[in-house]
Amino acid sequence: MDLKQKAIEMAAVYKENTKVDAILLAGSVAMGWEDEFSDIEFHIIWKEAPTDEDRKGPIRSVEGNILTYHPYEDEEWSESYVTHDGVKLEISSFLTSTIQSHIEDVVVKSDVSFDKQCLIASIQKGVGLYGQSVINVFKKNVGKYPSELAGKMILNNLDLGARWNNRHTLLERKDWLMFYSVLCDVQRKLMGVLFGLNSMYVHHPAYKWMMHKIEEMQIKPDDFLPRMSNILLGNPSESLATLEQLVDEVFKMVELYKPEINIEKQKQDINYVK
Repeated sequence: MDLKQKAIEMAAVYKENTKVDAILLAGSVAMGWEDEFSDIEFHIIWKEAPTDEDRKGPIRSVEGNILTYHPYEDEEWSESYVTHDGVKLEISSFLTSTIQSHIEDVVVKSDVSFDKQCLIASIQKGVGLYGQSVINVFKKNVGKYPSELAGKMILNNLDLGARWNNRHTLLERKDWLMFYSVLCDVQRKLMGVLFGLNSMYVHHPAYKWMMHKIEEMQIKPDDFLPRMSNILLGNPSESLATLEQLVDEVFKMVELYKPEINIEKQKQDINYVK
């Protein structure tokens, strides 16, 4: 099934509600990354708070089966459902004022919150299906990635955590669950640094679709994607050595591309190994 065409059809259902200010197609379908596992992700932007009827009415109209349905929390309403023809939709609803507030927080105040960055990334890369004038204003406001945000992302993520210092002990003891937990944590940290170095908003809190985002990066270690992938697939000792090398290379990239950022404390913190 053509998910983008299905998204256009579903947007036509939602835009009948006069409370809707705009509809944004997000996620893999908007980016052209969809596969057989993909669903349709909508950001519905409302002029005023939607009622249960506002949210459930479109689902009934397509004979949908509700999978999840959440009340207003963390400034968002969310639900998921499957249409009668088997297409899953993930709906995130926000007030227009909430979108404006999050843009202010991230772009002006350099808030590193991943949840807010993910929304900003969706606005930047998403496809407007309704309310294009509203969406265009949002896109214009998030177009320039702030240098202060880059600095905060880099410094926050160069703190690899105390458990990284115990990595060789974990390896020798064969504490595999904790060992691989540490490796994954540090991999996520390196991704966060590179998002800052490349002036890219974080698109997903767990770095879903990592391969596509790494391809977009201009600043990254050589063969970064295969090396990151092999860390979780290879021999544990070799995996640790690979990750240690990547950590060293990313630190050097920060010094090269962001010399104005003082990372001496972070370098000292990772020098202690147990």
